[in-house]
Amino acid sequence: MQALVTGATGFVGQWLCRELLAQGWDVFGLAHGDAPIATLTSDERARVKWLPSDIRDPAAVRAAMDASAPEAIFHLAGVSFVPTAAEDPGAALDVNVSGVARLLAEVRVRHKAGILDPVVLVIGSGLQYGRHGDSAMPLREDAEQRPLDLYAASKAAQEIVALEAFRADEVRVIATRSFNHSGPGQDEQFLIPRLVRRALAARLSGESAIALGNTTPVRDFLHVLDVVRAYIALVEHGTPGQAYNVASGLGHSVRSIAERLLALAGVQAELRSEPALQRTSDIPVLIGDSLKLRHATLWTPVKSLDDIITDLLNAPTH
Repeated sequence: MQALVTGATGFVGQWLCRELLAQGWDVFGLAHGDAPIATLTSDERARVKWLPSDIRDPAAVRAAMDASAPEAIFHLAGVSFVPTAAEDPGAALDVNVSGVARLLAEVRVRHKAGILDPVVLVIGSGLQYGRHGDSAMPLREDAEQRPLDLYAASKAAQEIVALEAFRADEVRVIATRSFNHSGPGQDEQFLIPRLVRRALAARLSGESAIALGNTTPVRDFLHVLDVVRAYIALVEHGTPGQAYNVASGLGHSVRSIAERLLALAGVQAELRSEPALQRTSDIPVLIGDSLKLRHATLWTPVKSLDDIITDLLNAPTH
């Protein structure tokens, strides 16, 4: 099986390339710019067929499609950090929404000509759901989407564009709404890697307190390895035209995550919630129901929150 992975040099993209290779896939990876490749071993890097590309460039997308002739496309390329999307909304919409439109335009041409019929997995976000009451948790796929920021809105729009290709032209598109995930290789701008950095710094310095922003939001976390295995399972067994939550179904508050992290790191420090670090737009509780995914693919997560934290604590970069 031949796979084309957009965003292959990103955090999740590298983990996906690794797992695809381990499962015997022939992997083509779209690489944008000089992004560092830290997760893959030198052997894995050599086995991926790298295609320099930019999802914003129709000619580059066309060339990548011709070079890879994929049986499956994993579309991970996108603006993935909420503040980055807010800083440049036009760029975020161009990459997240227009990007999938460009990609699917090339698939549609080949599909109509009868020369290519790949499954296209388009990666969305649990943030598309926005704010719902505690009693609605865990959220199922039929919950109303109420995006509260530009990033979430761009992902909701991306899904609409993607599933239109299925309805109009029978392109085999499957969408995910992926809840929080973490693991080695994730940028320190994200919650758990940032907490790990602060905990390890406190262990070295003997610092007695660690400042946090909002401590009460509850989030659903998966290990990135479980996430990429879910993506492969969906390409193999998911139903085109459908959206699936990729989630654990378990909620953890930011404070409980930080407390568990300090315990596993062997750090005794007070957690202080600093008003200057708090965001007023935080969704209080966001937990996903993954029964639809589990029933369709028999996927089940094997990694815990402790595994995420331990793997990050033991990662070579730390």
